[in-house]
Amino acid sequence: MEEKKLTICFFGIYNHEYARNCVLINGLKQNGVKILECRSDKNGLFKYLDLIKKHWEIRKHYDVLFVAFPGFQTMILARFLTRKKIVFDLFAPIYESEVFDRKTTKKGTLKAKYYCFLDWLSCKFANKILLDTNENIKYFVRKFNIKREKFYRLFVGTDISIFNPREKKESNKFVVHFHGTNIPLQGIEYILESAKILEKQKDIQFNIIGSSVKKQYGNYDLKNINFKENVPYEKLCDFINQSDICLGIFGNTGKTQKVIPNKVYECIACRKPVITADTPAIKELFNENDLYLIPRANPEELSKAILELKGNSILRGNLSQNGYNKLTQNCTPKILGEKLIDIINEK
Repeated sequence: MEEKKLTICFFGIYNHEYARNCVLINGLKQNGVKILECRSDKNGLFKYLDLIKKHWEIRKHYDVLFVAFPGFQTMILARFLTRKKIVFDLFAPIYESEVFDRKTTKKGTLKAKYYCFLDWLSCKFANKILLDTNENIKYFVRKFNIKREKFYRLFVGTDISIFNPREKKESNKFVVHFHGTNIPLQGIEYILESAKILEKQKDIQFNIIGSSVKKQYGNYDLKNINFKENVPYEKLCDFINQSDICLGIFGNTGKTQKVIPNKVYECIACRKPVITADTPAIKELFNENDLYLIPRANPEELSKAILELKGNSILRGNLSQNGYNKLTQNCTPKILGEKLIDIINEK
């Protein structure tokens, strides 16, 4: 008798093209899971009414409801809509993101307390909760007093059908690539200070992609930096592949210690050597044989790392190949889809 195919309802106001969601949806499909998407693009309260209506139509046709990122509000709604198992992809808790990372509101304010309440309540209502690192899980259990057994680590990974090695055109420049934003986690100020230190190295070119970075630092008076606006996600791979080395995150924040950012996975998937901060989170998957690890918030060490990699093609090759092997053995969509199925099926 043929085994019944698992059907998962992806639920919320998520962007199904966002890297995390895209990887999980594709990974589950590659493992034979049927996906029903129940999502809304409407604004305000209308999005919740839209989700209620759409869920009613499919309520009997799935096995597990998956609240996709961002889901801190829709998770609460989901608990009132079904008694089926709910898996919540917490991924980036709103309290820490808005208060300590983006700094859109101050600690202790009514808004900050509201964000804290949303994080806590959404986790209380979920059956199982996903975070990307054990460091993030430890923080959340300690901060919100949620039972540890509800949490499961699922690395971010990346879509290797989008990010993969391609031929680099010949160039007389040694290209250092970064893509991201100007939030503190990224540590863009340390990258700019490093570029200043290396200003006399005429053959080193920094390519920095990110509209918010260009807006804030675009007039920075350094000829070795090329600022670019955001590019379509699927085009990032082209820029990564035309670089010699790539940069991760360097910020002097608590979040820096707890995450492995998308960009690290994306650059490794293109088989590029990556320099990033040496943190507990990064070492949950990678080590010094896979990445060039340096102290965070340290432009002098970043400059030294760039120069060492520039002068050592063997080291660049070893790091890029080791990192690529580690990623393809642990963090492809298919592998992460398998792990997510195991998490769902675990009693």
